[in-house]
Amino acid sequence: MNPSLLQTPINYLKGIGPNRADILRKEIGIHTYGDLLNFFPNRYLDKTRFYKINQLQRNSAEVQVVGKIVNIRTVEQKRGKRLVADFIDDTGKMELVWFRGHKWIRENLKVNTPYVIFGKTNWYNGIFSMPHPEMELVEEYKKNLRTAMQPVYPSTEKLAKSGITNRVFSKCMQQLFIESGGKFYDPLPADLREELHLLPRAEAIFNAHFPKNQELLAKAQFRLKFEELFYIQLQLLMKNLLRKKKIKGFPFDQVGKNFSEFYEKHLPFELTNAQKRVIKEIRQDLGSGAQMNRLLQGDVGSGKTIVALMSVLLALDNDFQACLMAPTEILATQHYNGICELVENLGISVRLLTGSTKTAERKEIHEALRNGELHLLIGTHALLEDKVQFKNLGLAIIDEQHRFGVAQRARLWKKNHLPPHVLVMTATPIPRTLAMSLYGDLDVSVIDELPPGRKDIKTVHRYDTNRLKVFAFLKDEIKKGRQVYIVYPLIQESEKMDYKDLMDGYESIAREFPMPNYQISIVHGQMKPADKDYEMDRFVRGETQIMVATTVIEVGVNVPNASVMIIESAERFGLSQLHQLRGRVGRGAEQSYCILMTGHKLSADSKTRLETMVSTGDGFEIAEVDLKLRGPGDLMGTQQSGVLNLKIADIVKDNDILKTARYHALQLLKEDPNLELEKNKVVRFTYSQLVKKKNIWNYIS
Repeated sequence: MNPSLLQTPINYLKGIGPNRADILRKEIGIHTYGDLLNFFPNRYLDKTRFYKINQLQRNSAEVQVVGKIVNIRTVEQKRGKRLVADFIDDTGKMELVWFRGHKWIRENLKVNTPYVIFGKTNWYNGIFSMPHPEMELVEEYKKNLRTAMQPVYPSTEKLAKSGITNRVFSKCMQQLFIESGGKFYDPLPADLREELHLLPRAEAIFNAHFPKNQELLAKAQFRLKFEELFYIQLQLLMKNLLRKKKIKGFPFDQVGKNFSEFYEKHLPFELTNAQKRVIKEIRQDLGSGAQMNRLLQGDVGSGKTIVALMSVLLALDNDFQACLMAPTEILATQHYNGICELVENLGISVRLLTGSTKTAERKEIHEALRNGELHLLIGTHALLEDKVQFKNLGLAIIDEQHRFGVAQRARLWKKNHLPPHVLVMTATPIPRTLAMSLYGDLDVSVIDELPPGRKDIKTVHRYDTNRLKVFAFLKDEIKKGRQVYIVYPLIQESEKMDYKDLMDGYESIAREFPMPNYQISIVHGQMKPADKDYEMDRFVRGETQIMVATTVIEVGVNVPNASVMIIESAERFGLSQLHQLRGRVGRGAEQSYCILMTGHKLSADSKTRLETMVSTGDGFEIAEVDLKLRGPGDLMGTQQSGVLNLKIADIVKDNDILKTARYHALQLLKEDPNLELEKNKVVRFTYSQLVKKKNIWNYIS
């Protein structure tokens, strides 16, 4: 078939016309024949059976009946009217009912003419009725292309109101198959189709829209899901290969004084095996001559900062500068304080640059960067400003990278004539399936063990009715010299409401923990940065025992003496947020606790989240549950959701197909990295079309 037919604007398809085309474009993004072809049903109705009226059961199952209308009448009701038709077959009588669209329906109904009707039945006043049935004249029914498995297409309120029903979609698909002759270009090579026993594409597409039976439908869906995931993986892997070929990196071939002296004399603790493995992977990248682009995943407290610092020392040993960018001032300051302490005996120059850095200090930093006296710059978005110019930037580290957009990251790449090596760190564990789809073009390292001596944080769920017992427990912990966080949710829609929640909470805490025996800090988003820092600082220094806060403390506060985290209205938080908050405690050697407080009314999802938190501390396990609950789009935030604009596959449910697709994409590229072999001609053509259409995988830009 001519592929250009699929580029035909949708308004040219018989049965669509300009008005419908406009609604299809705006509502569900169908612009062309190809878009319609790839608009797949989200469920199927089994229409293998016809029921007689006397066989109907008093359930709400969807059934199909053949009969005819013998009488039509309008019945007055409390509000408005309903249209009722008596429908009979040779075994009995039922009613068809319409609550709207009376005039049009009445004009189009044919009396004493055989119909096939389909819909849900109701039993009322001793008779079955079917509201708003799907109807087709038996004569038409026999003519039409159809299957026993009837597809149901996704819809919206606007589509339904505009009369673009499921039946309209089926008719349009039918028309499309007639116009195309049902012949479609197959983008998978023949040997791959044979190896995996895949249906040809034309057959798969036909059976996704008009399945002959359950078995063929399953084969069709597998084939189409595999194809979609195969090309996503191929794009990611090709991008990785291309980058390594094209983008030369600075070779860090020296392991010099800074790295060796720190490792031998100043390392405060023995590295875990996972940290050693990750440092080795980074060293191999840095010495390869290609630009490193690595994602470092590690749970809260797994020791990512030490790995980042040792990567920085390798850069310095090779006469390069490094920078570390964090999403908030609090986190940047914490990195700065922690790293300064670790390198104080190495004679390394480290500075901090944030939005609140004074002008005079900024000038000093800019000057020291340009002349090379400054070795490591730590900061926030302020690092991206044009004024910030390095003499020789060789390594850029980005912490909590999902908080930065592609364009922001790209500005760091341009801070040297060759792009610096890039290490992206995240404490938000990303499920393997999602990492393979979103970051398949990055090399991924995982720190999957915690440092020895770290105790698991005991997590419990308590209802508001247990509050007095919880307060008694807090008093015991404070007596032992420990500190406590009490966190209230911050829900953006209503900052006033959050503030009220927080202030009400603060007042009840202040009553229960009165001065002078107890000191309380309070931190929320409406405070001035200086006031926030002052309150944080009091807590860090141990001058206050309780920190009442909104989620501003989610990232980056490090207080080893804080052993209890209380999360109020825990049902209002997402799983990854609960896990991040819990990670604020458990940083010292003492046993730590996380108490999830809720009311008694909980949704099924909230219960699942709370049970998951209580049963596991493994961030990756938590991320898997989160992915199942929220889906990939939500989990990654808006800037990533375009990456997974999937037509038929679902990366949570189709995890196994994703792995198979990645494996086969890898094998194909190992054998034919430039897609030059004759047998891969279709892959080369399809890949070039995809890349031309939209380069959504562009991390470097």
